Parts: sequence; structure tokens; C-alpha cells
Amino acid sequence: MSVTILGIESSCDDTSSAVITNGVLRSNLISSQEVHRQYGGVVPELASRAHQASIIPVVDGALRAAGIGMDAIDAVAFTQGPGLLGSLLVGVSFAKGLALSRRVPLLAVNHLQGHVLSHFIRDTATAPLPQLPLLCLLVSGGHTQLIVVRSPHDMQIVGQTIDDAAGEAFDKCAKVMGLPYPGGPVIDRLAQQGDPSAFAFARPSVDGLNYSFSGLKTSFLYTLRDQLRSNPSFIDERRADLCASLQRTIIDILLRKLERAAQRYGIVDVAIAGGVSANSGLRTALAQLGERRGWRVYLPPLRYTTDNAAMIAIAGHYKYQRGEFARLDVAPQPRMGTLC
Repeated sequence: MSVTILGIESSCDDTSSAVITNGVLRSNLISSQEVHRQYGGVVPELASRAHQASIIPVVDGALRAAGIGMDAIDAVAFTQGPGLLGSLLVGVSFAKGLALSRRVPLLAVNHLQGHVLSHFIRDTATAPLPQLPLLCLLVSGGHTQLIVVRSPHDMQIVGQTIDDAAGEAFDKCAKVMGLPYPGGPVIDRLAQQGDPSAFAFARPSVDGLNYSFSGLKTSFLYTLRDQLRSNPSFIDERRADLCASLQRTIIDILLRKLERAAQRYGIVDVAIAGGVSANSGLRTALAQLGERRGWRVYLPPLRYTTDNAAMIAIAGHYKYQRGEFARLDVAPQPRMGTLC
């Protein structure tokens, strides 16, 4: 029996809708919010208002791109959390109203689970899926986690940041250098012109498989402070080297724990997901590490690294198979943590 899932993503500052039929993607539209750039970060109230203005045209566009009407939808998958409360509320409320009016079930999706399952999005029915078990490094602006994926329904967080996420380290260090928001992609671009060994920054030591990036940020800030005292033009003169050294440090921290986790759990299929998985330095370093270690490495297509509804729809697809439907009184969960 053919099953078509409409996915809705509204956890932060991107409004997205996608259509998946029998696990194959038919459309995936994203409306990004440029209004936040002038503030150097996402403004929650502005984000929720923008979602209200965008969600109907985005959903309509996804259906049109898929070449179907509303009556072809068998279920509505939506992001329940984690995310900004106001943004989530727009998506959850719209999904409820749509499911109620069409008399189809609701599928509540964990945003982080969606990022992991972005590797299971297929453009054709014959496209291969990752081997399982899979070790996934989830790196984004708000989360840094090591996840053992035994199936789309069975995921275990084995390590995570105890303070800031890797994406936050990129963005906050970019801000103190005067770079525009979001800073991660800007640092990635400038790093390609700099010397990654020009500066040495702190690499916090945390027990087990957990991460910490607060000490790195402090070390970076102190380096700027000390150098600017003697040379007010220091940042302008050494920006590329600073970016390259910062990026190398973050990547080394991430991959050291990833390698340790792969050894501990005996896993040779390794992936990355989340917004920071678009970083060119991380993608290259992981591919090289995988070649040395004999891993099968899965790098997500760039279009699935940022927040998108295709990953919500594919997560909904697997929930539909197990009959994991949400009630109409389901509420958004901004601090949702458990993956499955």
C-alpha cells in the first residue's frame, strides 16, 4: 500500500515542508528567514511571526512540487521539539489543524532524530541505505551528540556536550571577530585561506565520550584580548589564520571522541549530521580518518544538513510503519531530549 507523508519543520528560523511517498522524497521546500542577520542571532518572536507568514505557502509549494493534492496525504509529520517554543507552536498547530481537517494521523518527530535519519532519505526507490549499526556524530548550533543507531527506531546517545555545542563555538567566536551571523559558514570559508597551525587554543579534557567547548571559547577570547593590546589591527591582519586554527581545533575535538566511540562499540559505519556537518574541513577530515580506519563514512548531501522537512518526513515514515501516532492534544517540547 502506498503511503504519502507530509512533513513540516519549524523548530527555529527555517520554515520547511516536504512530501515523501514510500520512503522516496518527492519535494522539499525551505523558506529561510533573513531578518535575524541584523541582530547577530535568531530573535524568537520574529521567528515565530515569520513562520506564521510562511507556513501556508511553503506547504502549498511542497504539494505542488510533488504533483499531488491535499487528498493524497496519508499522515502529517511535524517537529515536536527541541527548538524555540513559538516556532514549534506554529508548526504543531498547523499540523494538528491539517490532520484534523483531512482525518489523517499525526506523527510527532524529534528534530534530532530527524537529523540522524537524513541519511535515510532516498531520491529513488533503489537508492542504498546506510549499514547498521551506525555511529552518528550530530553537530549543530545547539547540539553535539554521539549516537549509536541500531535501527530508525532504536538510537542511543553515548556522548554529548556538557556545555556549549560545536556550532555555538563557531558562531560565538565569529561574533567576537566581527564576522556576520551565522558565523560557522564564514569561518569555514576564511579557514581555507589560513594556516591551521598558526595558533594553539585550549582543548578541554572531558571524561568518557562527552564534549566541552566553553574552555575553547575562553581561550580564543583571551588570545584576541592579549594580541589586540599590542596590535589593534591583529584581527584584520590574522583573521584567516584565526579561523583556520579555530576550525582545526574544533574538528580535532569532535573526531577524537568519535574515533574513541567507534572503537568502544566496534562500529565501522560512521556518519555526521546537523548544520555543522556542512563544514568542508570536518567533511574532509572525517573522510580521511575513515580511510585510515577502514570505516564506511556517510556524509549527508548539503541540502539535508540544515533544518529541513525531508528529514522530518522520513522520520514520520518510519513512525507510520509502527503505528506511532500522536494524539491531538500533543504539545511542543522545546527541550525535548530523548531520541526514541
